[in-house]
Amino acid sequence: MKINQDVFGKEVLNADGTVVGKAHDMEFDEETREIKSVIVKKGGISNTLNISKGEDIVPFDMIKAIGDKILLKDAFEDDFLV
Repeated sequence: MKINQDVFGKEVLNADGTVVGKAHDMEFDEETREIKSVIVKKGGISNTLNISKGEDIVPFDMIKAIGDKILLKDAFEDDFLV
């Protein structure tokens, strides 16, 4: 998958379709050049005012799809069923 600046700022939705935040950054493995995780900034007034460090680190294998939005897998979803 080609990653570009368009990924940053995309809404991140959990398996129920609830927005959990926006993609803010990514962590890469420098040796393999693969994405390790996506940093998701949580929404809300605290983030708007930059008074909160509300962010989650989402392992890349928990991402189901990246399109107009980033969709996360269900925590109990079996990879063999996808």
